Amino acid sequence: MKKLSARRRHPLAALVVLLLALACTGGLYAAFAPASKAQADESAQSLAIDEGKKLYAVGCASCHGTGGQGTSDGPSLVGVGAAAVDFQVGTGRMPAQQPGAQVPKKKVIYSQAEIDQLAAYIASLGAGPAIPSEEKYGPEGADIAKGGELFRTNCAQCHNFTGKGGALTHGKYAPSLEGVSPKHIYEAMQTGPQNMPSFPDTTLSEQNKKDIIAYLDAVNGDDTVDPGGLSLGGLGPVSEGLFGWIFGLGACIAVAVWVAARTAKAKKS
Repeated sequence: MKKLSARRRHPLAALVVLLLALACTGGLYAAFAPASKAQADESAQSLAIDEGKKLYAVGCASCHGTGGQGTSDGPSLVGVGAAAVDFQVGTGRMPAQQPGAQVPKKKVIYSQAEIDQLAAYIASLGAGPAIPSEEKYGPEGADIAKGGELFRTNCAQCHNFTGKGGALTHGKYAPSLEGVSPKHIYEAMQTGPQNMPSFPDTTLSEQNKKDIIAYLDAVNGDDTVDPGGLSLGGLGPVSEGLFGWIFGLGACIAVAVWVAARTAKAKKS
């Protein structure tokens, strides 16, 4: 019997089999693998919005409306953005204890995670300023001298030229900026809370805001030289001199009047 000659395999057969195996494996992975990072981020954002909506219904809806449309007790929140929520809730101003000319800063009642969820929900109602990253308000690359110039031009009229705060009209006031976090100062410039005008990037650029924050940190920092005395809102030790002028000069005038009266009385007698 003749032996059947073995069939020779094509040299590329092994490569074809390998490619087919990889293709099948890739298809199976695509079918059964977890969601992509983008899908995961979208799911996390949706969950944050849902949780934020629940928090909003309990703590905010009574004043701002069930859909953020606003009421007679609170303004609309549509379009204010996440930065406004992070500032107002992160400084304890919201929820407000009661309406008034000025809502003061107070103890924060929400955790940062809850604030982020509230911010996500409000941001979903309409586009607005986002919460800034640390890169935008950090000290790296800031020009302190330029920041001082910008602050004195745009902010000192209300906040005093070192950020000590000051009185406004009808019971309003510009709060002190000492101890306020750089992130919240940046957000305040972005959103213009309460009586403060907003300074969008078209008015004060990101670099301008960074410079102003660096200036405030420098003039109110521990390394700043304090000459002592009653500083009168950062003007220096002039209060003692003002006291001397007002009361010292007043005492001199009183003594002069008394001497003149005594002299006139003596002449009459």
